Amino acid sequence: MRLKHIALALLVATALTGCNDTLDSASIDLKSVKNKVEQPLPSSILAEMQKKDMPRTSPIMIRILKEEGKLEIWKAKADNRFEVIKSYDICAWSGKLGPKVKEGDRQAPEGFYSLTPAHLNPNSKYYLAINTGFPNRYDAANGRSGSNLMIHGACSSSGCYSMTDEQVLEIYAFARDAFKGGQTSVQLQALPFRMTAENMARHRDSQNFDFWKMIKVGYDNFEVTKRPPEVNVCDKKYVFNQQLSGNGTFAPAAACPPMSTPPALVSALTSYEKTYQVSYAKALEKFDGKVWYEPTEAERKAVVAGKRKGRDIAYAPTGTSLEAGKLLSQSEFQEMMEKRMASQNKPANTVLASASPVTFRPGSAADRMKQDRLPAEATASPTAQGNVAQSTGTIPTITTAQGNTTTVPIPAQNPLAYAAPPISEPQKKPFWKFWSKE
Repeated sequence: MRLKHIALALLVATALTGCNDTLDSASIDLKSVKNKVEQPLPSSILAEMQKKDMPRTSPIMIRILKEEGKLEIWKAKADNRFEVIKSYDICAWSGKLGPKVKEGDRQAPEGFYSLTPAHLNPNSKYYLAINTGFPNRYDAANGRSGSNLMIHGACSSSGCYSMTDEQVLEIYAFARDAFKGGQTSVQLQALPFRMTAENMARHRDSQNFDFWKMIKVGYDNFEVTKRPPEVNVCDKKYVFNQQLSGNGTFAPAAACPPMSTPPALVSALTSYEKTYQVSYAKALEKFDGKVWYEPTEAERKAVVAGKRKGRDIAYAPTGTSLEAGKLLSQSEFQEMMEKRMASQNKPANTVLASASPVTFRPGSAADRMKQDRLPAEATASPTAQGNVAQSTGTIPTITTAQGNTTTVPIPAQNPLAYAAPPISEPQKKPFWKFWSKE
């Protein structure tokens, strides 16, 4: 009998331990939060950081994947490379895939943004908020307008990335701790989707494809190095991890100065690009004759309508584009647009333009490869980027998907800043540059 009691006690203890773990990882009761600005991260996250060898105040990077509806927090480990520490479901984002162009278009920004402590808003009416920094230098140079584009709580969006209050409490804490550790600028990568070969092929007919090819260069740099790339703007374009070859400067609206890519990075990106092109050719064959129907915001809201029951009227979650979108044949796509035209009493061309801006381009997979080949800078070839500069630092090896090994430099000590300063400040040379010779 006594053994049964002991066994029962052990069983209860084990169950309670499991409950504690569950409670610790569950959403915190906001009523118990006395100071939301200084609320510490949950102990479960701190334990995971310790397990991954991530100092509590080491730098972070924020990556948004709009189509999946994900916001990822990447954090620097002791070896200076970044790894995901937490991934959140975005509760609501407005508009459709594609960058923000003008005030009032309800589009959530896409691009590379630099967040400083000044971008944190502890007094937001949406619980807590972090300004995305839109418009940045690229946006301004291209005449794009908009203001107060945030990552905030309340699950209600009009051009923002809106989280739940519980989520934004943690995201704010990640940024706060990194700034306390000395990081001066957190890079925000706001991307339409994971820029894999298959996703790029699926969206190959979008009017935003050229813009996405440009920012994919930054995505590729990060995938290869697992370090937020150094971002600059010249000739109204993004450029990544570029060293000046002379006394020139980066000016958003001016021609790009002589610049070059470190040789180890050239090698890594070239290998990465070869693997990508093989995968892209296969994806083109897979999606031959198909077009992705990009859902409207209303259609995304419809798939999660049940989540609004019993909530405040302002609570407006949106489903992901993957949930509400469809892969259709060209005839099915045309038929869907004609039905929408009839229901809305609009001309066919108006409906087609507003529903899913696509350009059907005929040709074989090989022809499409030529049309869709990434810009020259994606391969970071010496001829495309200028004379190759020297690079320094410890040179580890990485293995590509093809089984080849290549080298990528990493600095000797953990940096504090990774992105360019916000557009409100003059362009300054950062005190630490990943690919610099200094």
